Amino acid sequence: MNTEQLIRELNFKAIRSSGAGGQHVNKVSSKIELSFNLPASEGLSEEEKELLLKNLSAKLTKENILILTSQESRSQHRNKEIAIQRFLEIIKQGLKRPKVRKATKPSKSSILKKAENKRKHAFKKSLRKKPRLD
Repeated sequence: MNTEQLIRELNFKAIRSSGAGGQHVNKVSSKIELSFNLPASEGLSEEEKELLLKNLSAKLTKENILILTSQESRSQHRNKEIAIQRFLEIIKQGLKRPKVRKATKPSKSSILKKAENKRKHAFKKSLRKKPRLD
């Protein structure tokens, strides 16, 4: 993964932010929309692309484009920095491979302990029954 190459491939669009803000908010486009075309990226290998397509499938559009927005700051430049940081973090998380789970057997003592506990519990519950009048 080449970080500089990925940042060069990002597309930014400035949009008017939502919410309160008076007259100024109606004149300034401080919200940033970042889009990244995953299949067309040259900063990622084919293996990395497949892994990201699988791990980020919920965040991608039908065309496999990742879209992030940032409107936390009143500054367009700060929102751009926030969006880039968030993008890099999402890519880093998406490239992590989960650890392979190794199947294990319960130990002999844990099996015996479970059986003993079950016996005690069953006995306790049997004492709650009404006595049989035979």
